[in-house]
Amino acid sequence: MLQHLISEYRDELLVRTRSKVALRSAPRATPHELLHGIPLFLTQLGDILEQEAALLAADGTAMGVTATLHGGELLEKGFSVAQVVHGYGDVCQAVTELALELKLPIGTEDFHTLNRCLDNAIASAVTEYARQRDVNLSEVEVNRHAFFAHELRNHLQTAVLAFQAVKSGKVGVTGSTIDVLDRSLCGLHDLIDRSVSQVRLNLGMSRKERIRVSDFMEETEIHASMEAAARGLHFGVERVDNSLQVDVDRQLFASAISNLLRNAFKFTQPSSHVQLRAVPRTDRISIEIEDECGGLPPGAAEALFTPFRQWGPDRSGLGLGLAITRRSIEMDGGKISVRDIPGKGCVFVVDMPLAVGRRAGD
Repeated sequence: MLQHLISEYRDELLVRTRSKVALRSAPRATPHELLHGIPLFLTQLGDILEQEAALLAADGTAMGVTATLHGGELLEKGFSVAQVVHGYGDVCQAVTELALELKLPIGTEDFHTLNRCLDNAIASAVTEYARQRDVNLSEVEVNRHAFFAHELRNHLQTAVLAFQAVKSGKVGVTGSTIDVLDRSLCGLHDLIDRSVSQVRLNLGMSRKERIRVSDFMEETEIHASMEAAARGLHFGVERVDNSLQVDVDRQLFASAISNLLRNAFKFTQPSSHVQLRAVPRTDRISIEIEDECGGLPPGAAEALFTPFRQWGPDRSGLGLGLAITRRSIEMDGGKISVRDIPGKGCVFVVDMPLAVGRRAGD
């Protein structure tokens, strides 16, 4: 009877369920859920009820298999666990209310069946959802480690070969071989630096300390100037008031700013400029890295921080640098954004709260 109700009054049930979902405070309804999710939940519930009736599977075994398949389908379509649970519940509530309003001859056993289907469907679908999500996450993790190992091996192998060539006396300590060695060592440094940062972020390890922004800018300039010179770029640093301070995890913060500078050096056109500056604004300070990369592609500003995304012809690296940078900055209470300068370049902005009270080193 219930599966007949779902089939006969499908359009009415869709309207009712969408109204319920739209008013839901949490999880908030998404356009995708309203347009595609509700029909899917309703169809799945009808399938489960039909199979229950056909096979008389009072133990829910057959129904569990169907619900498990549905869990995989929901995962593929991008629904969250909360949407799965609430989606089934909203559909069942709409079915119950409509049946009562129409005064359909649905017995107590029918409603027990509906509740049993709801319980088993949610349990089985969510279990399968979680299982497949874990499989996907495991695959991502394996791929990440594989990429890391591959890049690490390539940099190390290149550095060893370059060093052996220099050691043999066949090439001098200046020239292209040394440049190769330098790039390989820089690549190794970047990989290890990002790996350490990601481990600390994943473990929630943050050791904040108060630092002077001027001291930090000077230290950053020393290291960054050498890479800029090696790439034939002009690098400038604007001075900042010595009294300005921030409370940050020094290692994570330095790694984040260094990564932004390396990206600027990597994508800035030859013989162009990269600028590092700090701009105080009331109780906050913005550390800005401006480059001359030629500008960003349309819609790239937000996507730049997506993990495993790489931009430009140089596809070396894991595509994790900017994602880790964002997490590092946010852990210190800051925000990061990028501003496009069409036809010229872009400006990465790290916005941090200024520290108040005691001075750094006190």
